[in-house]
Amino acid sequence: MGQVDGFEIAFHTALAEPVTLGGAPREIAVLIGTLTAMLALGLQVPLIGLPLGLGLWTGAYVLARRDPYVFDVLRRHIRQPATLDG
Repeated sequence: MGQVDGFEIAFHTALAEPVTLGGAPREIAVLIGTLTAMLALGLQVPLIGLPLGLGLWTGAYVLARRDPYVFDVLRRHIRQPATLDG
């Protein structure tokens, strides 16, 4: 098939990649940041909140590095009803 003039567009790769903050998916990074701030600042236990937040972010980063859509798949898996009734 030949190319038809006027029906070709430029596509930037950033439009197809998921949005990340520091390598972790945006929604997960915001959730981890909120939890860390709540523990470190709100409950005033930074010795628990900061290492926990760093560990959670590192885990999210590693998972997203291996598969960028792992959290989308996990969210879809959790929403699916159990259909096998044994």
